[in-house]
Parts: sequence; C-alpha cells; structure tokens
Amino acid sequence: MIAADLLALARARGVMIAAAESCTGGMVMAALTEVPGSSDVVERGFVTYSNNAKIQLLGVRRETLEAHGAVSVEVAAEMASGALAASDAQLAVSITGIAGPGGSEHKPEGRVCFGVMREGHAVVTDVQEFGALGRAEVRRAARDHALVLMAQALDQP
Repeated sequence: MIAADLLALARARGVMIAAAESCTGGMVMAALTEVPGSSDVVERGFVTYSNNAKIQLLGVRRETLEAHGAVSVEVAAEMASGALAASDAQLAVSITGIAGPGGSEHKPEGRVCFGVMREGHAVVTDVQEFGALGRAEVRRAARDHALVLMAQALDQP
C-alpha cells in the first residue's frame, strides 16, 4: 500500500486518520505527510515510546501494561482506541513492537502488534512476526503493514 493510495481512499470516504506509534517512532505519519495535500485527511500522530506516554496520551491502562507488556495486542487495542478518543479522526492505527536488536523467547525480535479502529467499529488487532530482519527493516515493514491495515479498515462497510 502506497501512502498516496491510502490518502486517496480516506479522502473518498471522508475519513481523517490518526496514528499511535511506538517502535516506528512516527514513520507512519511521516509517510503520510510526505504526500502533498495530506493535511485534509491526516489529523494527528502520537509517538508514545514509553509506557508513561501510552498511559498519559492514549489512556492505556497501567494494569494492561503490567499484565501483558507493552508489546501485546491488548496494549495495541488500547492505543488505537485511545488515539481515536484523543483526536478528531475517524480511523486510528497503533503499532507497538520489538524492532531489535534483542527480544526474548516469549517476545522475539521482529514481533509487532497492531490495532486499527474505525469510528463506530470494534478495534481489530493483528500480530506480525517479521523476524530478525534488523531494526530498520522491521520498522519499515511495520509502517507498510499499518498502511495496509488502515486501507482494509476503510474498505469495511
């Protein structure tokens, strides 16, 4: 999914976009805002790298972070719903993952959790195991997957 295509789809649907990003550090918003004229559909982005930022800016519950860890579908879901609630957007995506290097047996390098929420719909979550591609490649893959997830959400009735 090319950012310009996603923007055109959002424009056609009359939808504003928000993103809550952790491991990608704003790469989704950078891809979208690189396209001229994107301001008519890009509402805002949140870079919430720390747990405190997730709590303060997106309303992620401390209990969720403690029970599941920052890299989890539970946190991704709360990030997406929080981004929607804290913005004037009608579509939000969230990304939280382990870009590397590192990881653990239970949460390996390259695991990225996503949340997508469209106004009036439930949050949809997704987990991708990109593998130990290296930090830059995991982050790029996560950015690109987030664009696809948003386009899929816009195609839903």
